[in-house]
Amino acid sequence: MTPADMQARLVRYGDLIPCRTAFIDAHTPGSDLKENFTIIGGGVSEAADQHVHLTIPHGFNIGAAGQPPKCRNSLHSHRTAEVFFVLSGRWRFFWGRYGTAGEVVLEKGDIFNIPTGIFRGFENIGDDYGMIMAILGGDDAGGGVIWAPQVIEDAAAHGLVLSEEGKLYDTKDGARLPDGVGPMPVLSEEQLAAYPEPSTADVVPNYVARYWDMIALADRSPARVIGADAMLRDRPGFEVALITRASASSDMHQHDKPSVLMPVTGHWRVTWEGGSLVMAPGDTLSVPEGVLHSAVPAMTGAAAMYHIIGTDDPAGATMGI
Repeated sequence: MTPADMQARLVRYGDLIPCRTAFIDAHTPGSDLKENFTIIGGGVSEAADQHVHLTIPHGFNIGAAGQPPKCRNSLHSHRTAEVFFVLSGRWRFFWGRYGTAGEVVLEKGDIFNIPTGIFRGFENIGDDYGMIMAILGGDDAGGGVIWAPQVIEDAAAHGLVLSEEGKLYDTKDGARLPDGVGPMPVLSEEQLAAYPEPSTADVVPNYVARYWDMIALADRSPARVIGADAMLRDRPGFEVALITRASASSDMHQHDKPSVLMPVTGHWRVTWEGGSLVMAPGDTLSVPEGVLHSAVPAMTGAAAMYHIIGTDDPAGATMGI
């Protein structure tokens, strides 16, 4: 791997290209200022103009959502894992058919392995623009988004129609569904009854990990955050660990699958046989399988970084709910 080869697999935070029309609620007041970023893999965007930074298959997708204060992402569901960690800001996550079954507030570094098959949404409740990073299970991210019926109805009132093929059409711009293509069906009451309504007590202990707890647990070796025997026990087709200054190692190692490094705090130097580079919070690096490398803090001060790697487990529903 030459420096140019590895740089081609590095997506800098400052180079992220947003899509402001990624989803059906892009015109709905309260959700119309959000930005969607697809970093690795095709993601679940419904817009034709969504920019994809890296198309290399990893067995999972990496994306991000950026929102100003009081902006929310509407209630939706996925067929595979959806994991968020907070890069910046203060965020309220809520879930249930109407978003009233439970909620939790997360801050920088906190991670949420949202149970598959429940409607979920989130909003920036901080005082400044915030960013959350996302891991979606599977190369096709479960085939798209399932929206709560009221989201589809509200969107139509503001000009956006989603086709049964999962593509958006803006009727205010004169767009119409093609002949022979119908709108995305709204879930029936019978279908909606199959979506769980877990309480906060059901969700938070098993699906949320707090940043400072992970920092403490990573004092000798990386904290295993998501995995079969990790803090959040799950097998969604990938594993997540948090590496800190205390648990980082300069020993060269390799993986049999592509791995992803995502700093939360501090600057990190990644070294391989062909060179080195320094990452900052918000950057995303895909390290190819079989490449010997190491990652250690590049400067003094606090340093923490998420590490994601695919497993042989199929992408599917989370464990427990």
